[in-house]
Amino acid sequence: MAKEKVILVNEKDEQIGLMEKIEAHEKALLHRAFSVFVFNDKNELMIQQRALTKYHSPGLWTNTCCSHQREGESNIKAGKRRLQEEMGFSTDLKDTISFIYKAPFDNGLTEHEFDHILVGSFEGEPDLNPDEVAAWKWVSLEDLQLDMEKNPDIYTEWFKIIFEKYYSHIKQ
Repeated sequence: MAKEKVILVNEKDEQIGLMEKIEAHEKALLHRAFSVFVFNDKNELMIQQRALTKYHSPGLWTNTCCSHQREGESNIKAGKRRLQEEMGFSTDLKDTISFIYKAPFDNGLTEHEFDHILVGSFEGEPDLNPDEVAAWKWVSLEDLQLDMEKNPDIYTEWFKIIFEKYYSHIKQ
Protein backbone atom coordinates (compact mmCIF):
# COMPACT_ATOMS: atom_id res chain seq x y z
CA MET A 1 0.00 0.00 0.00
CA ALA A 2 1.30 3.46 -0.89
CA LYS A 3 2.25 5.71 1.98
CA GLU A 4 -0.05 8.65 2.56
CA LYS A 5 1.16 11.93 1.12
CA VAL A 6 0.36 15.46 2.21
CA ILE A 7 0.07 18.54 0.04
CA LEU A 8 2.93 20.96 0.67
CA VAL A 9 1.77 24.58 0.41
CA ASN A 10 3.09 28.11 0.74
CA GLU A 11 1.65 30.77 3.07
CA LYS A 12 -1.07 31.47 0.46
CA ASP A 13 -2.23 27.81 0.50
CA GLU A 14 -0.88 27.29 -3.03
CA GLN A 15 0.32 23.75 -3.67
CA ILE A 16 4.10 23.53 -4.09
CA GLY A 17 4.56 19.76 -3.89
CA LEU A 18 3.68 16.42 -2.33
CA MET A 19 5.53 14.53 0.39
CA GLU A 20 4.99 11.44 2.53
CA LYS A 21 3.15 12.49 5.67
CA ILE A 22 5.77 11.29 8.14
CA GLU A 23 8.59 13.04 6.24
CA ALA A 24 6.67 16.34 6.20
CA HIS A 25 6.19 16.03 9.97
CA GLU A 26 9.88 15.16 10.52
CA LYS A 27 10.97 18.19 8.47
CA ALA A 28 8.24 20.51 9.89
CA LEU A 29 7.18 21.55 6.37
CA LEU A 30 4.00 23.56 5.86
CA HIS A 31 1.20 21.37 4.49
CA ARG A 32 -2.56 21.55 3.99
CA ALA A 33 -4.87 20.10 6.63
CA PHE A 34 -8.40 20.39 7.97
CA SER A 35 -10.13 20.22 11.35
CA VAL A 36 -13.80 19.24 11.60
CA PHE A 37 -16.08 20.56 14.36
CA VAL A 38 -19.49 18.87 14.63
CA PHE A 39 -22.21 20.25 16.89
CA ASN A 40 -25.58 18.89 18.03
CA ASP A 41 -28.80 20.86 18.43
CA LYS A 42 -27.82 21.76 22.03
CA ASN A 43 -24.72 23.51 20.59
CA GLU A 44 -22.47 20.87 22.15
CA LEU A 45 -19.30 19.92 20.33
CA MET A 46 -18.49 16.29 19.59
CA ILE A 47 -14.91 15.68 20.66
CA GLN A 48 -12.84 12.55 20.30
CA GLN A 49 -10.03 10.94 22.23
CA ARG A 50 -7.34 9.86 19.78
CA ALA A 51 -6.55 6.15 19.71
CA LEU A 52 -3.66 5.11 21.93
CA THR A 53 -1.84 3.71 18.88
CA LYS A 54 -1.64 7.05 16.99
CA TYR A 55 1.95 8.05 16.09
CA HIS A 56 1.55 11.46 17.73
CA SER A 57 -0.78 12.82 20.39
CA PRO A 58 -2.13 9.35 21.33
CA GLY A 59 -4.90 9.35 23.92
CA LEU A 60 -5.40 13.13 23.79
CA TRP A 61 -8.79 14.78 23.34
CA THR A 62 -9.38 16.85 20.23
CA ASN A 63 -12.01 18.18 17.83
CA THR A 64 -14.43 15.82 16.06
CA CYS A 65 -11.84 14.77 13.47
CA CYS A 66 -8.93 16.10 11.47
CA SER A 67 -6.57 15.00 8.75
CA HIS A 68 -5.03 16.00 5.44
CA GLN A 69 -6.57 16.58 2.04
CA ARG A 70 -5.47 14.33 -0.80
CA GLU A 71 -4.24 15.83 -4.05
CA GLY A 72 -7.20 17.17 -6.02
CA GLU A 73 -9.62 16.75 -3.08
CA SER A 74 -11.65 19.73 -1.86
CA ASN A 75 -11.66 20.66 1.83
CA ILE A 76 -15.31 19.60 2.15
CA LYS A 77 -14.84 16.28 0.36
CA ALA A 78 -11.77 15.52 2.50
CA GLY A 79 -13.60 16.43 5.70
CA LYS A 80 -16.58 14.24 4.84
CA ARG A 81 -14.29 11.33 3.88
CA ARG A 82 -12.33 11.49 7.09
CA LEU A 83 -15.42 12.00 9.27
CA GLN A 84 -16.79 8.75 7.83
CA GLU A 85 -13.45 6.93 8.24
CA GLU A 86 -12.89 8.02 11.85
CA MET A 87 -16.34 8.61 13.32
CA GLY A 88 -18.55 6.46 11.09
CA PHE A 89 -21.05 9.09 9.98
CA SER A 90 -21.49 11.80 7.38
CA THR A 91 -22.96 15.27 7.53
CA ASP A 92 -22.88 18.49 5.56
CA LEU A 93 -19.86 20.66 6.33
CA LYS A 94 -19.20 24.37 5.90
CA ASP A 95 -15.69 25.69 5.18
CA THR A 96 -15.21 28.62 7.59
CA ILE A 97 -11.72 30.01 8.19
CA SER A 98 -8.13 28.88 7.77
CA PHE A 99 -4.88 29.68 9.56
CA ILE A 100 -1.30 28.50 9.88
CA TYR A 101 0.07 26.95 13.05
CA LYS A 102 3.20 25.10 14.12
CA ALA A 103 3.29 22.64 17.02
CA PRO A 104 6.33 20.48 17.89
CA PHE A 105 5.81 17.14 19.66
CA ASP A 106 7.91 15.23 22.20
CA ASN A 107 8.65 12.51 19.63
CA GLY A 108 10.56 14.90 17.35
CA LEU A 109 7.72 15.42 14.87
CA THR A 110 6.15 18.80 14.16
CA GLU A 111 2.75 19.73 12.81
CA HIS A 112 3.13 22.79 10.57
CA GLU A 113 -0.22 23.15 8.92
CA PHE A 114 -2.34 25.44 6.83
CA ASP A 115 -5.50 24.30 8.62
CA HIS A 116 -9.03 24.73 7.24
CA ILE A 117 -11.82 24.75 9.85
CA LEU A 118 -14.93 22.83 8.76
CA VAL A 119 -18.16 23.00 10.78
CA GLY A 120 -21.22 20.74 10.67
CA SER A 121 -24.09 19.41 12.75
CA PHE A 122 -25.20 15.90 13.69
CA GLU A 123 -27.62 14.22 16.04
CA GLY A 124 -26.88 10.73 17.22
CA GLU A 125 -23.95 8.52 18.10
CA PRO A 126 -20.88 7.91 15.96
CA ASP A 127 -19.68 4.46 14.92
CA LEU A 128 -16.03 4.79 15.94
CA ASN A 129 -13.08 3.33 14.07
CA PRO A 130 -11.01 1.91 16.99
CA ASP A 131 -7.78 2.32 15.01
CA GLU A 132 -8.39 6.08 15.02
CA VAL A 133 -10.57 6.92 18.02
CA ALA A 134 -10.59 5.61 21.60
CA ALA A 135 -13.66 7.50 22.89
CA TRP A 136 -15.98 10.41 22.17
CA LYS A 137 -18.39 12.74 23.98
CA TRP A 138 -20.57 15.79 23.54
CA VAL A 139 -19.40 18.81 25.53
CA SER A 140 -20.53 22.41 25.82
CA LEU A 141 -18.01 25.00 24.66
CA GLU A 142 -18.12 26.64 28.08
CA ASP A 143 -17.30 23.37 29.90
CA LEU A 144 -14.62 22.59 27.34
CA GLN A 145 -13.00 25.98 27.79
CA LEU A 146 -12.89 25.51 31.58
CA ASP A 147 -11.46 22.00 31.28
CA MET A 148 -8.79 23.13 28.80
CA GLU A 149 -7.66 25.75 31.33
CA LYS A 150 -7.67 23.19 34.15
CA ASN A 151 -6.25 20.19 32.23
CA PRO A 152 -4.35 21.47 29.16
CA ASP A 153 -2.19 18.35 28.92
CA ILE A 154 -5.12 16.10 27.92
CA TYR A 155 -5.86 18.07 24.71
CA THR A 156 -4.02 18.18 21.37
CA GLU A 157 -1.91 21.22 20.61
CA TRP A 158 -3.85 22.20 17.48
CA PHE A 159 -7.18 21.92 19.31
CA LYS A 160 -5.97 24.30 22.03
CA ILE A 161 -4.71 26.76 19.40
CA ILE A 162 -7.97 26.65 17.44
CA PHE A 163 -10.07 26.95 20.57
CA GLU A 164 -8.08 29.88 21.95
CA LYS A 165 -7.69 31.90 18.75
CA TYR A 166 -10.74 30.98 16.67
CA TYR A 167 -13.44 30.26 19.26
CA SER A 168 -15.84 32.78 17.71
CA HIS A 169 -15.55 31.09 14.28
CA ILE A 170 -16.36 27.57 15.51
CA LYS A 171 -19.29 28.28 17.81
CA GLN A 172 -22.64 28.07 16.11
